[in-house]
Amino acid sequence: MSSSFSTPFNTSALGSWGFNTSAPSRPLAAYGWDDAWAAEFAPYAEQGLVPGRVVRVDRGQCDVATADGTLRADTAYVTPHDPMRVICTGDWAVVEPGGDPRFVRAYLPRRTAFVRSTSSNRSEAQILAANVDHAIIAVSLAVELDLGRIERFLALAWESGAQPLVVLTKADLVPDPVGLSYLVRDVETAAPGVQVLPVSATTGEGIEILAAVVAGGTSVLLGQSGAGKSTLANALLGAEVMEVQAARDVDGKGRHTTTTRNLLVLPGGGVLIDTPGLRGVGLYDAQSGVGQVFAEIEELAADCRFHDCAHGAEPGCAVLAAVEDGSLAERRLDSYRKLLRENQRIVAKTDARLRAEIRREWKAKGAEGRANGLLKRGR
Repeated sequence: MSSSFSTPFNTSALGSWGFNTSAPSRPLAAYGWDDAWAAEFAPYAEQGLVPGRVVRVDRGQCDVATADGTLRADTAYVTPHDPMRVICTGDWAVVEPGGDPRFVRAYLPRRTAFVRSTSSNRSEAQILAANVDHAIIAVSLAVELDLGRIERFLALAWESGAQPLVVLTKADLVPDPVGLSYLVRDVETAAPGVQVLPVSATTGEGIEILAAVVAGGTSVLLGQSGAGKSTLANALLGAEVMEVQAARDVDGKGRHTTTTRNLLVLPGGGVLIDTPGLRGVGLYDAQSGVGQVFAEIEELAADCRFHDCAHGAEPGCAVLAAVEDGSLAERRLDSYRKLLRENQRIVAKTDARLRAEIRREWKAKGAEGRANGLLKRGR
């Protein structure tokens, strides 16, 4: 099987970052391997299988970084019907030690998983990255801030189990420090408990701080096309590894520079998963994540007169009282309601789909049983 495949980045620069397929240039520890992963892998080690971190998935195959270098493996054995169980970038794979082609036999239980609903109306999940410690939400300062979209990303990030971080890219386009501080403050109000960091790949502002934050684990880089994710990845890598395309001046949007999710080892420590720009960011069973983003509203709701208060027109609503006295922005409440409604719809659709699938399985099993009965009776 040929190992050639299309790539959106400069492969000649990968050897120095641990992607050399001929010889290992870094131990697996550089990819996040630790004693806990080793303990999880122990039963597979007894079978002579080898561990590796999935650095890229495409076309039913994946690239896996092992102690002997990066290899190409087929994912046929780990491609179930459930989209939540398909192998993805960031997984720790269980790989055959030899053979052509090689196969991924399993993957270790995930510590965290960043999941969104698909853009279709089928209420299905799409897993974007696994075993992530930090979710970096890149937001371009070249265009007007969309606080609602930031809150949406944050809900998914909190739900994943990762620690969110909002990075305001292209900070050099806001030369006035006072104006920049206002923008940071606006985002901080939409991201309670989350660090908000203005950065500029052009001037280097904030890059060292960001590199120190992500040095201790695995980070996934998220955002819309044109947010400057590939430029930011290059700044963290210290090399032009990811291709960069200019965003349109009119709306700050760009074409999808990154077309697959790629895991890259950072020279200062840690690994980075770069993702394609996300046009749609649908919630998927993210109620706790929404609650984390709007923690101040849920704290206020505890003082409402009715435990099932919808914060609409009920008497004794502490949330509405906070809006009236100005301590809670009405925009925040509107965004909270919108995300909760969306999440409730997707959960209801998911439950209905699962029930329909169970009914289909029952019918299929019943038909099979009836057919077997007829065969036994010689009909």
